Amino acid sequence: MSHVTMDTGTSRANPTPAPMKRLTVPAIRNRKGKEPIVMLTAYTTRMAQLLDPHCDVLLVGDSLGQVIYGLPSTLPVTLDMMIAHGAAVVRGSWHSVVIVDMPFGSYEASPERAFNSAARVLAETGAAGVKLEGGQAMAPVVEFLTKRGIPVMGHVGLTPQAVNALGGYGARGRSNAEHASILDDARAIADAGAFGIVAEGVVETLANEITAAVSVPVIGIGASAQCDGQVLVAEDMLGLFDRTARFVKRYDDLAGRISAAVETYAADVRSRAFPGAEQVYAARD
Repeated sequence: MSHVTMDTGTSRANPTPAPMKRLTVPAIRNRKGKEPIVMLTAYTTRMAQLLDPHCDVLLVGDSLGQVIYGLPSTLPVTLDMMIAHGAAVVRGSWHSVVIVDMPFGSYEASPERAFNSAARVLAETGAAGVKLEGGQAMAPVVEFLTKRGIPVMGHVGLTPQAVNALGGYGARGRSNAEHASILDDARAIADAGAFGIVAEGVVETLANEITAAVSVPVIGIGASAQCDGQVLVAEDMLGLFDRTARFVKRYDDLAGRISAAVETYAADVRSRAFPGAEQVYAARD
């Protein structure tokens, strides 16, 4: 992959990559059963720049409610919030397909409501598609959007926007009835035209069944290594939070490293060691 250089003459981090065509929704759709799809969340331009060279898909997740804004759930997230962060991620990426979550209340009422919301997202962000939660009940919405040129990624299993109805964030599909229902959800969303499906927080056997049952890529999160790809909240896998779900693997401890760096900075300020001679401007001769 071409190396990304940073043009620091115009901004702190303005990417000037070697020419490379951005991945497309059909390219992701055609990855079914092939090389696993790498997907992470991104909410800001700078994080998008850092994640983009390594990812196939960047998801502007409504998880930004908790991660960025400190909200108790994804439910208060607004369409305007998603659009603002979606545009930032598109500006910071040049390789990955950017998908934006449809927030709670922006698509459930009717296909027409969903289309108006999704059209705003694509027009105002430059993203390639949207993701929406729900199974069989949302299949008509998925079909309505896809037939009108809006690529849709589905989301089944543990659907955080339905946390009040589900009664919590526990794994789904343990009972035979729920197992069968979620499998039917995935089939319905795939048949409706979704180009991919996120399967979240489902037991491993169910994740494997979903992956085998549908013809589109299944992206797992708390699911199975046999899915067609994986997604995590980037801040979780980077170790920025003290508490994370069981299915998160921490690949770093950025929280600890940031705390140590700020502790050193604070000590330097209090001891007047910062700024030093290298950080101040000498008077002209």
